[in-house]
Amino acid sequence: MIKLSTSEPGFERQFQALVNARREADSDVARDVRTIVASVRDEGDAAVHAFTRKFDHHDLNETGWRIERAEWLAAHEALAPELREALELAAERIAAYHIKQKPEDRDEIDAVGARLGARWRGVDAAGIYVPGGRAAYPSSVLMNAIPAKVAGVERLVMVTPTPNGEVNPLVLAAAHIAGVDEVWRIGGAQAVAALAYGTGRIAPVDVVCGPGNAWVAEAKRQLYGVVGIDMVAGPSEIVVVADSKNDPQWIAADLLSQAEHDPSSQSILFTDDAALARAVAETVDLQIGELSTAKVARASWDANGAIIVTADLVEAMPLVNRLAPEHLELACDEADALFDLVKHAGSVFIGRYTPEAVGDYVAGPNHVLPTGRRARFSSGLSVLDFMKRTSFLSLDPASLAAIGPAAVTLAEAEGLPAHARSVALRLR
Repeated sequence: MIKLSTSEPGFERQFQALVNARREADSDVARDVRTIVASVRDEGDAAVHAFTRKFDHHDLNETGWRIERAEWLAAHEALAPELREALELAAERIAAYHIKQKPEDRDEIDAVGARLGARWRGVDAAGIYVPGGRAAYPSSVLMNAIPAKVAGVERLVMVTPTPNGEVNPLVLAAAHIAGVDEVWRIGGAQAVAALAYGTGRIAPVDVVCGPGNAWVAEAKRQLYGVVGIDMVAGPSEIVVVADSKNDPQWIAADLLSQAEHDPSSQSILFTDDAALARAVAETVDLQIGELSTAKVARASWDANGAIIVTADLVEAMPLVNRLAPEHLELACDEADALFDLVKHAGSVFIGRYTPEAVGDYVAGPNHVLPTGRRARFSSGLSVLDFMKRTSFLSLDPASLAAIGPAAVTLAEAEGLPAHARSVALRLR
C-alpha cells in the first residue's frame, strides 16, 4: 500500500506514477481474444461449443444452450422473501431513476419555415453480459437490463458463464424481475462475439453491455463497430475524500468494498488528517482478516491501495480529478462544496452516510461506470446507451429559397458540383 503526502519532496513524481499505473489487459489477452472472436465469426455454434467446453468445462449439447423461462421463474419463486423484496426494491428504484433519462423527440419550425428535429428510438436488440466466474451478481442484471427495457429495446438477451454447467439462481431470478427475453449459458469473449455476429442458434444484437473479466472487456473493444458497446470496463476503483471527523472503521470498510472485487481493483484515501490516515491503514489490515474475500482484498490493497495526506481537502480535489475515479466518496463536512470542484468521476457519493456500496444495489443511479480514468470523457451506463437519434428535415419552396443559395456556395467552394446542382435545380 502506497503512503504519500503532498508536503513531501517527490510527491508529484510518485503521484503521477499512481495516475499512470495500468491495471488492465496485456497484449497476450488481446491476441487470444482476437483468435476467439475470429473463430466465432467464422464457425458460429461450433466455436462457441468448443470454447465453452475448454473454459467452462461442460458440454452445451448436454447441459443445454439456452436456460428456459420456467427455470428463471422457479428461481424467483424459491427466493427467501427478504431477498426477493430487496431485488424488487432495487428494480423499482433503478427503473424510476432511468425513466427520467429518456430524451424527448423534437419537431419544430424555425425562423425561415424549415421543419426540423429528431426522433429517439430504442435499438431492436441488446445483449447483456453477466459475470459468472469469480462471482455472480444479480445487481448487474438489474443495472444492465432495466435501462434497456426503459429505452424500449424489443429483444433483450442475457449471456452468463456457467462453470461446470451450473448457473447462479439469483442471476436467473434477477433476469425474471428485469424482463430479460433470452438467457444463454455461455460466457467469455466467445459470448460477446456470439452476440455481435450471431451464430446458428443465437441471433445477433445491436448493442452489447455489461462488465466482465479482461477477456470480455477486450472482446468488446475489438468488436466495437460491429456492435455498439457501453464501455470498455477495467478493474473497480474507489477514491474516498475524508476529514478527521470520520470513524476509521467506516472508511476502511468503504475502501475494502472495492478491493474485494478483484486483485487489480484500486482503493485510495485522501485526507487532511495524518492521524485518520494511520488509523484507517491499521483498520484496513484488521478488517481484511474478517472477510471471506480476504485473499482478493489483501492482494488488491497491497498492490494498488494508497493513502494520501493533503494540507486540506480542497488541495485533494485537483488530484482526484486527475485520477478520474469510477467511484468517489466525499465523507466530510464540506461535501457539497467539494462536489462543486469535481470535474471527472463516474459517480459521486456525497456525505458520511452515503457509502458507495449502497449505490451498487438500491440507490437508483447505474453502477456500470467508466474505469481507468475514462470518466474524463465518458459516463456511466444509461438509457441513451440503448437508443439512437434520427434527425429529420423538411423544406418547402420558401424555406429552401432562404437557405439553399448558401448551400450552393459552400458546395462549389468544396469542389462538389453535383451537390451544388442538386440544390440549385430546385431554386430555379
